[in-house]
Amino acid sequence: MKYVVLALFIVFLIWMAIGTYLLQTEHVKAPIVMGLGVMFMAFILMPVFIYHRYKDGKYKKYVIDDAKLEEW
Repeated sequence: MKYVVLALFIVFLIWMAIGTYLLQTEHVKAPIVMGLGVMFMAFILMPVFIYHRYKDGKYKKYVIDDAKLEEW
């Protein structure tokens, strides 16, 4: 899963670089390329990354429950 996240990150990084180049050359499809890159990054890369980071329950030490409130 780590390699999937890394591969997606590299693909989207290259995608954004190409979109930036197209914006600088004032290509007609440049806004579409950048918009799709941002959309795919938000709806594909981020959920995969969040799932990868929190699938093992590492987030539980940051959750405040009744036991932790009584400790404080």
